[in-house]
Amino acid sequence: MQAKRIKVTGKVQGVYFRASTQEQARRLGIKGWCKNEPDGSVLIIAEGSEENLNALVNWCHHGPSNASVEKVLVESIEASGFEGFEIKR
Repeated sequence: MQAKRIKVTGKVQGVYFRASTQEQARRLGIKGWCKNEPDGSVLIIAEGSEENLNALVNWCHHGPSNASVEKVLVESIEASGFEGFEIKR
C-alpha cells in the first residue's frame, strides 16, 4: 500500500470537489480523507495501490464538471491505515 498527499488548486471549492473525490476514492478502493483548505485548495490524503492512486491523481487534474483545476501537487507520504474515505470539515 502506498500513500499520497494531493493538493488541488483552482476553482475547487463550492463545486462538489470533495464529494466527487470521495465517490472516486470509494470506487477505486482508496482510503483516506479530503478537506477544503483556507487558501481555496482541496487537500487529499489517499492510500491504496499505486495503480488506483495514479487513477485518482489523474481524475484530480479535471475533477467534477464545475471545477476548474489549475494545479495538482502530489507527494508520497507514510501510510496511516485508514478505514474508509471521509470528507473532513
